[in-house]
Order: sequence, then structure tokens, then C-alpha cells
Amino acid sequence: MWAVDVNDHALEHCRRNAERLGVRGVRCARPEHVPDDVRFDFIVSNPAIRIGKPQLHAMLRHWLDRLDRLVPGGKADLVVHKHLGADSLQRWRWLGEQGWPTERYASQKGFRILCRTTAQDG
Repeated sequence: MWAVDVNDHALEHCRRNAERLGVRGVRCARPEHVPDDVRFDFIVSNPAIRIGKPQLHAMLRHWLDRLDRLVPGGKADLVVHKHLGADSLQRWRWLGEQGWPTERYASQKGFRILCRTTAQDG
């Protein structure tokens, strides 16, 4: 399991919580420390929407490019509040234009889960 964040304080809390709970195999890392060849079964992200659209799009492109490395049947979810752009990310088809079409999997209390699942056969 990879826990990725740009905030070193959050990463340290993740390390301590995993240790305290006895959870093994958790790698807490900054984005640049995740090897490019890592394949994922499941990606969950609550992207940093407030960093600005150009920075957000660059960050999403970096991680969405990794979707080519989801295992067959793998899944990726983005959790975004509707007032912070969930609907526009999906409705403007920005995600689809980047090669990552999504569906709205769920919506509750203003949060949207935008989901993409890869084909079982890769």
C-alpha cells in the first residue's frame, strides 16, 4: 500500500498510525518517491483542488498517466466536493479529454466520487 502526500507532517502521521495499528506494508511517500514502474490495484485520491487549475491539471495528468499501469480490473476514484469542481471536472469532459473518462459513482453531502475501472483483460 502506498500512502502519498506532499505534506511531510501528514506522512509522519501516516507512518505512526500504521505502526500503532500494526498495519504492515504501508509505504508513506512523497509523489516523487513513488517508482514509475509501480502497478496499482486501486487508486483513491482527494486531489488538492485549491492549488489552482494549471497546477491541479498538471498533478492530475501525472497521476492519471499511471492509470495505464492499473492492473486489469483495477479501479481509481477521485473524491471531490461539488463546490470545488467535481462537476466541472467531469462535465467539462476534462478528465475524458485526458483519456480518463469517469462516471459519478456516488454523491453525498456535496462530495462526488468520480470512478474509472479498467477492463478485466487489461
